[in-house]
Amino acid sequence: MARAATTADAFNAVAEPRRRQILDALAGGERPVNDLVRILGVGQPQVSKHLRVLREVDAVVVRDEGRQRLYRLNGRALRPIYDWVKTYERSWSERFDQLDVVLDELKQEEEGDGSDE
Repeated sequence: MARAATTADAFNAVAEPRRRQILDALAGGERPVNDLVRILGVGQPQVSKHLRVLREVDAVVVRDEGRQRLYRLNGRALRPIYDWVKTYERSWSERFDQLDVVLDELKQEEEGDGSDE
C-alpha cells in the first residue's frame, strides 16, 4: 500500500533527499526542469513530482518562459526550518569551541611526543 504524502509544510517537504537536492541546485539560481533532471540523474517524471511537492509548500516558484518552465527557490518558505535550526546554533557553537580546545591539546601533545625520537 502506498504511503500518503506528508507535505503539509516545509519540514515534511524537505525531508525527502531528492527534494533537498533540488533545493541545492536551485540555490545557485533559476533552472529549467531539464537541468534538474541532468543534475539529479533521475527521470523527468520523478523530478516533476518532487517539484510539485515543493511548489505546494511554496519552497519553489515557477514561471513560464516560452516553452520552458523555470523554477527558482523561495527562501521565505524555508524560514521556519531556519528558525528551528537556529535554536540549536548556540549549542553547536559551544561544542565546536570545546572540540577546538581538545584538538589543540592533542596537537600539542603530539608535537611534544615527536621530539624525543
